[in-house]
Amino acid sequence: MKEQLEQIRQKAIEEIESAQTSLDDIRVKYLGKKGQLTAILRGMGALDADERPVIGAIANTVREHIENALAERGAELKELALKKSLELEKLDVTYDGACSPCGHVHPITRTMERMTEIFVDMGFTVVEGPEVETVRNNFDDLNAPADHPSRDLQDTFYITESTLLRTQTSPVQIRAMRETQPPIRIISPGRVYRSDVADATHSPMFHQLEGLVIDKGITMGDLKGILSLFAKTMFGPETKTRFRPHNFPFTEPSAEVDVSCFVCGGKGCRVCKGEGWMEILGSGMVHPNVLRAGGIDPDVYSGFAFGMGIERVAMVMSGIDDLRLMYENDARFLRQF
Repeated sequence: MKEQLEQIRQKAIEEIESAQTSLDDIRVKYLGKKGQLTAILRGMGALDADERPVIGAIANTVREHIENALAERGAELKELALKKSLELEKLDVTYDGACSPCGHVHPITRTMERMTEIFVDMGFTVVEGPEVETVRNNFDDLNAPADHPSRDLQDTFYITESTLLRTQTSPVQIRAMRETQPPIRIISPGRVYRSDVADATHSPMFHQLEGLVIDKGITMGDLKGILSLFAKTMFGPETKTRFRPHNFPFTEPSAEVDVSCFVCGGKGCRVCKGEGWMEILGSGMVHPNVLRAGGIDPDVYSGFAFGMGIERVAMVMSGIDDLRLMYENDARFLRQF
């Protein structure tokens, strides 16, 4: 048995010294519950009484040698692993780093920010509101009759009979009228939703910027002056504006506003489809019924409102002929702007 213990010690030491990875398997092989050294110790019951202490002492010495060898080799392997890791993960702080590609502002966001900046410079305040609105705020208090086409199920995303995804940012204006006493001068940019099939000029989700001014003595002349200044600042100092009569429930009188083509100067080109003019917004004097719904006396105050699609302005300014291109997230397309 002495020879067996010595053989186990020698073999274990050899395996430990040559080990290059984990020592767990070697520890289990010799010192585990079913290990070789443990098996010999369990067989000591068959020895004579005077042999047991001798063999036990030798076995404990063998165990101690193996455990010490495991500890020493384990420390060596740990140090080798650390050195290897440091070599592989070495970082040269003087080396030029890899630059990630930089993005830029989306054409829609850029256009909305520019439009907002122009109106803020003219003294307007930016006001926002919820995209899920009540039918009252979106239609009723804006003087839209029950049979108005925009209230049809096929044109509007209804959530319940009394709530919907707003079809315009005008509900922000009616909220502002209820919460603020005149004078009021606000713009309300944001997302709006209509049940349109996506094509070159329509999308079920798009962006609008609307404006509202209410004070004593506000006239159509004030509206024309504000929009003319906006057009010249946005599209160039030579830009002209043209007002055409129209009909909107929210305003009376109402007008659609065109701007002279900033590409051809009104001569006619591909951008303006040969007309020399481009329609950009709707506008008008706030209807007395809307003022009353907002808690404002139309006999004392008057006002004007306007609204325009931000995508339309972005398309005109960037020469984009298909609205869907701005929502496809194709970096090759967006990189042009």
